[in-house]
Amino acid sequence: MRLIYLLSGLIYLSACGVSGSHTDKKLNKQNNDILVETTSEEIEIGSRLGDDVQVLPKLYHATRTQLTSLVHTKLNVEFDWNKSWMIGQADLTLKPYFYASDSLFLDAKGMEIKKITINGKDLTYKYNGEEIRIQLDKKYTRTETYNLVIDYIAKPDERLVSGGKAITSDKGLYFINPKGEDPNKMPQIWTQGETESNSVWFPTVDSPNMKSTQEIFITVDQKYTTLSNGKRLSSTINKNGTRTDHWKQEIPHAVYLFMMGVGEFKVVQDSYTRKDGSKMEVNYYVEPAWEQHARAIFGETPAMIRFFSDLTGIEYPWDKYNQIVVREFVSGAMENTGAVVFGDFVYKSRRELLDENDQATIAHELFHHWFGNIVTAESWSNLALNEAFANYSQYLWDEHRYGIDEADYNASAEKDKYFESVLKKKPHDLIWYDYTDKDDMFDSHSYSKGGRILHMLRNYLGDEAFFAGMKHYLQTYQYKAAEFHQLRTSFEAVCGEDLNWFFNQWFLGKGTPELTIKQTISADKKEVVLAINQIQNLNESPLYKLPVEVAVFDSKGKHIYPIVIDKRLNSFSFPIEGELKTVIFDHQHALLAKYYHDKPAEQYREQFYLGKRYEDRRLALLYSLDSLTSKGEQLILDALKDPFWEVRLDAISSLKRSSAETTLKADGIIREIAYHDPHSSNRITALDQLVPSLSEMEAKEMIVKILDSDSSYQVTRYALVILSQLDPDLAKQMIKKMEADPTSAMKVIIAEYYEYFGTESDLEFFKNLFDKNQLVGQDIIYGTKSLAGYFIEQNPEIQVQLIPYFRNIHAKGGVYGKMYLPYYVAFLIENIETQLTETNELLAANKKNKNEQHVVELKGLKAKQESILDQLKTLKIEVGELKE
Repeated sequence: MRLIYLLSGLIYLSACGVSGSHTDKKLNKQNNDILVETTSEEIEIGSRLGDDVQVLPKLYHATRTQLTSLVHTKLNVEFDWNKSWMIGQADLTLKPYFYASDSLFLDAKGMEIKKITINGKDLTYKYNGEEIRIQLDKKYTRTETYNLVIDYIAKPDERLVSGGKAITSDKGLYFINPKGEDPNKMPQIWTQGETESNSVWFPTVDSPNMKSTQEIFITVDQKYTTLSNGKRLSSTINKNGTRTDHWKQEIPHAVYLFMMGVGEFKVVQDSYTRKDGSKMEVNYYVEPAWEQHARAIFGETPAMIRFFSDLTGIEYPWDKYNQIVVREFVSGAMENTGAVVFGDFVYKSRRELLDENDQATIAHELFHHWFGNIVTAESWSNLALNEAFANYSQYLWDEHRYGIDEADYNASAEKDKYFESVLKKKPHDLIWYDYTDKDDMFDSHSYSKGGRILHMLRNYLGDEAFFAGMKHYLQTYQYKAAEFHQLRTSFEAVCGEDLNWFFNQWFLGKGTPELTIKQTISADKKEVVLAINQIQNLNESPLYKLPVEVAVFDSKGKHIYPIVIDKRLNSFSFPIEGELKTVIFDHQHALLAKYYHDKPAEQYREQFYLGKRYEDRRLALLYSLDSLTSKGEQLILDALKDPFWEVRLDAISSLKRSSAETTLKADGIIREIAYHDPHSSNRITALDQLVPSLSEMEAKEMIVKILDSDSSYQVTRYALVILSQLDPDLAKQMIKKMEADPTSAMKVIIAEYYEYFGTESDLEFFKNLFDKNQLVGQDIIYGTKSLAGYFIEQNPEIQVQLIPYFRNIHAKGGVYGKMYLPYYVAFLIENIETQLTETNELLAANKKNKNEQHVVELKGLKAKQESILDQLKTLKIEVGELKE
């Protein structure tokens, strides 16, 4: 058996999300040993939403009640690297939120609390390992502030869940290779606060609606670089040879955005010039090996800051914008104010960046500094206020930087991502009050669907009103927490319209519209009629009100007609002058819905030339080729020259359905694409179209030429696959030479080759691959896949040497290493069980034939296979089950 499956549909790893799960500790109101501010209230509520959706959720996760205002957080920290401890002192400035109080409730997870004082006076407190109840020295009113000092030790690796099992994610504070035992991984410390994990490394009110100014004194060995929020005010050498860096954030921000990073990072300096001419620090913190590539990875950042500042009408307000890349990060990236953390997936050489970049993620985290950091969702139920805007920033940046086609293409991918997700899990409200676990909020609803909903709102209101509404929201709730109703009222304040109808169906409703669109011509041929029906299940989704525009193209040109679909059955008639060329429903392609417009193939062909958007041309290629005519064949040839790369890609694929004559006409264009198209995916697809039509000698000559001239790793990968079929010996020689290439992308290519063609002699490659941590980001997934494929083709002596590498991937491979590991281990077990069954059958046959020599050999093989199977089953228990 071979390990054959698609990895293109990776589990959606959200930027700004966190892996793992939380179990909320319920407030026991009758037990003073566990008395904390409520993080979720379970309230039976009745019907809501009114008009078309009736929902009766079991839970209602309310915004956390604010009993206390956290005014300022001052931390002094140092580290015991050998124990993975942080020795801390928290100096908190607080006051009652409204009602006078003589007690305080703080989140503090898995700590050792040394003492708590006010003005040097010890206070009494009760601590259950998750929350502290502190008895203050007197009753304070809302006009009185007080300073509380807590001495503590944070022990993130020793925090336990029920049953005594150590928490491996959501630890808040992460020590990576702290003892330096792995010579190939730089020791480092970093934090990850979202959702409510920063209370693992400092006592606080760990809720998204709590904001505080912040300062932190970080004491480290002088070899280390530090990073935190705000400005670095000083760096002091201490008498014991250590150094203390003082960072201060003077604008209040949410507690989950507090950040700290420590390691031997190189700092590549860049800057942003504000409109007043002042320069702001924009630095990139990377490992020494990646210093030369930092600007290539992050260099668009200053331009993004300018673009988003102009777009929102709010100049970037924070002290700086630094970005740091860490190992084994438990999320994709995190928008900590002015100190954004990225997983090592962004580590790409200039050559790797030819195939793909991470500008979408960089833009996403930056835009959070407006939506999420300036104004913060007051509860996790309202997460879309943060993530929908950050997701939509990717569209806005693409539109600005690369053009509308690129933006529309990626928007289509976001829409598909959402639709794919609801095939696996039922849809839920965008503002989701009855989620099971707050980490469930970090899904394609908050991100992909949320971004598409904002695009529909922009399309409905128009650009001027939409961006003015954004600015109103940011200014009105600046440095505060907000809920989605406040977003609605900001847009209403600008446009003057009651928008409850829009927000109710899209923010408080679940699912999406499903439409049938049937097109007919009136008997006198003077009108085209669209019968548009909403066919979604109204027990699950609303009956939507859908304002859209229909474009009608006739002999007089293009005519735009606004319509509103608001009933089950809808019919609209549009006048025609002369010949009807085509009709494009939702010609701006803004609607988040499933539909098929039933119209003649020739009208889809006309749509290719008359429509202005990427979706127009894509759908034209998809639906106009069912019955190819000479016009359809010409459309393919024209599409091969389209200015947008994805349309050219679709056109190449369409050639498989075209006539031999059209394929011959396209040959020169395809060769040009194969050698010179700026997009590597197109060059690969062109080669795939050309190679089967060439003689073996011609194909080999072309592939060798491509390998010598094309810098794309993806093209190299494809070319090597072809060459391994044409000339295996030459392919092996080239692979051996490529082993010297240190990049993760090349290592994946080589690993994939050895997965299928590797021998015992290639074991050393896989050992180096994982011993030396040569893979970064998602490449760990692909490398592990190849390791599993190589494993099943080897003899037991090799297999037993490889098992520890799977265990090491689980221990040190980070979120990507763990993502599919349970699947790979299950795959290995299945294959070894199959091999063991075959061995038993052969053993029985040889016993029957009394072939004693073979019986002895097979018994030995069986014992080895059983031992390997036992080890894999033990490994399966360690790595757990695959998470959906």
